[in-house]
Amino acid sequence: MRRIVLFDGECHFCDASVQFILARDQKATFQFAALQSEVGQALLKELSVPNDVNSLVLIEGSHYHTKSTAALKIAKQLDGLWKLLYGVMITPRPIRDTVYRYIAKNRYKWFGKKEVCQLPSVEQRERFL
Repeated sequence: MRRIVLFDGECHFCDASVQFILARDQKATFQFAALQSEVGQALLKELSVPNDVNSLVLIEGSHYHTKSTAALKIAKQLDGLWKLLYGVMITPRPIRDTVYRYIAKNRYKWFGKKEVCQLPSVEQRERFL
C-alpha cells in the first residue's frame, strides 16, 4: 500500500517533522510531497480532501487521514518506541484534534516560515514525489 505524507512545504516545523520521519523510517514506508506542489495539489484533488486542510495529510492507498489521526498513524509506522504514541488514538478525536489544531495554528509564529526548502540527500530524493 502506498503511504504518502503531504506536508506544508513553507513551515519549519513541518520540514523538521519530515526529517524526523525520514530518520526513523528505515523501511522507507513513506513518500513525501509538499501540499503546495503540483503533485500534492493533484493528490488532494484526486482524493477530494477539503480545501481547508493546510498542514498534514497521510494518504494510505485510496484513503486519507488528517490532523492528529494522520500524525498518530505515521508514528505507528516509525522505528523504535514512537509507535507507542499510537495508543493516544483511544483519546476521542475531538480532543486530539483540538491539540493538533492549536499547534498547527501557531506553527508559523513559533517556528517560522521557510523561504527555501532543504534539499534531500541522494538516498532520500527518491522518496519525494
